[in-house]
Amino acid sequence: MNYKPVLYVIGLLLMTLAVLMCIPLITNLILDTPSDPMAFTLSPLITFGFGVLLWRSCKVEFFGLRSREIFMLTNLSWVMVCMFGALPFIFETNISFTDAFFESMSGITTTGSTVLTGLDHMNPGILMWRSVLHWLGGIGFIVMAVAVLPFLKVGGMRLFQSESSDWSDKAMPRSEVIAKRIVQVYLGLSALCALAYYLGGMTIFEAINHAMATLSTGGFSTSDASMGHFDSPAIHWTGTLFMLLGSLPFVLLVRAFSGNTEPLWRDSQVKGFLTLLAVIWSTMTLWLVMTSDYDFFKALTLVAFNTTSVISTTGFALTDYSLWGGFAVTAFFLMTFVGGCSGSTTGGVKIFRFQLGLRLLNVQLKQLSHPRACFSMQYNGQPINSDIIRSFVAFTFFFLILIGIMTLLLSLMGLDFITSLTGSVTAIANVGPGLGNVIGPAGNFAPLPDMAKWVLAAGMLMGRLEVITVLVLFTSAYWRR
Repeated sequence: MNYKPVLYVIGLLLMTLAVLMCIPLITNLILDTPSDPMAFTLSPLITFGFGVLLWRSCKVEFFGLRSREIFMLTNLSWVMVCMFGALPFIFETNISFTDAFFESMSGITTTGSTVLTGLDHMNPGILMWRSVLHWLGGIGFIVMAVAVLPFLKVGGMRLFQSESSDWSDKAMPRSEVIAKRIVQVYLGLSALCALAYYLGGMTIFEAINHAMATLSTGGFSTSDASMGHFDSPAIHWTGTLFMLLGSLPFVLLVRAFSGNTEPLWRDSQVKGFLTLLAVIWSTMTLWLVMTSDYDFFKALTLVAFNTTSVISTTGFALTDYSLWGGFAVTAFFLMTFVGGCSGSTTGGVKIFRFQLGLRLLNVQLKQLSHPRACFSMQYNGQPINSDIIRSFVAFTFFFLILIGIMTLLLSLMGLDFITSLTGSVTAIANVGPGLGNVIGPAGNFAPLPDMAKWVLAAGMLMGRLEVITVLVLFTSAYWRR
């Protein structure tokens, strides 16, 4: 394996991360907030210096990456960014490296689980850094899901390979123009979200932070009460709208903002996602109205925000929905698995895999009735071949197996069943809060033992990188010449 191109790219990423570390420093200067000078001056210097070292020492004349190097680069880049992204947390909040790495991994994977408390009175620079990690992880995963994962044949995502070639400028390299246009839409939506939050009643600082956390479907807030800190329905519906937009395929959003909205509304994923949301909103709103004192609009607001937050794997909490009763708790747990669309910022299983599973089940039932018949399967007008089916089955199998293994490991550390199970699911699905008194919507992950935090951090990484991308590094075939 040729490690030089891998380390060269990681050096560039660390140099970019160091530049982004200056944003919290500028935030503190603008707000005239004192902070530990080590946090936002030494941290970027260390990160930039290490990045320059890798960049200069591993520069190659002819740059090229094979599939094995891309697997290594994908995994190593996220781990290295998390390690150096943990430095400001260590210097400013004086937490352990375990907690800092957990917070950094949760931020960059847009999971939203946190070990920090007292957010309402915390240094603004640290709050801004958490949001920057979310925003960076969100755009990073979009580009990876569109340009890298289909190439690696991971989890059935080859289905969406043609989406990135229909509209690209032939005069430019395809991946370059795709990334450029996605970043433009991502920036524009982030700015619109921040403006809407500000007009809804947030301060400029709160609006910028929550906009980055909303569109990236991350879930970090500037308050321990999360979105429950704000009692404005305008803010709540703004969050619902932009969490929904963050759950849609960004390639199709690029087309839509270019004037071609038809592919967005005709896409099977989008139609399935919006239909599922409509069914859940109407069902749970009627149930909440009948079992509580909320009027219809209040119930709809609470249901729409909280269910969209969980399905999109954002993790914002408007209220403690675990107090709504057994039906609500069960429904929210099942929603944890769903996720949004492929090519979005969301985690989870993704809508297209549920749709693939239903198509496979339908064909299997038909085959039982007509053994000699030949049935073909299509998705979004594309044939579903055996490679896609194998990737789909492998992802689903290992996704569930990992949840079981992580649940057992967390139980061995003394955690109760609800905390162990929902903690595993929320880590691998990149949702944020779990269920129960410890890691539920009203709690956080600080009380967990250090080893449990490392297990959950590993789960966040595997969930963000579609499981198979990580597991392939642990096979003998990968390392064999």
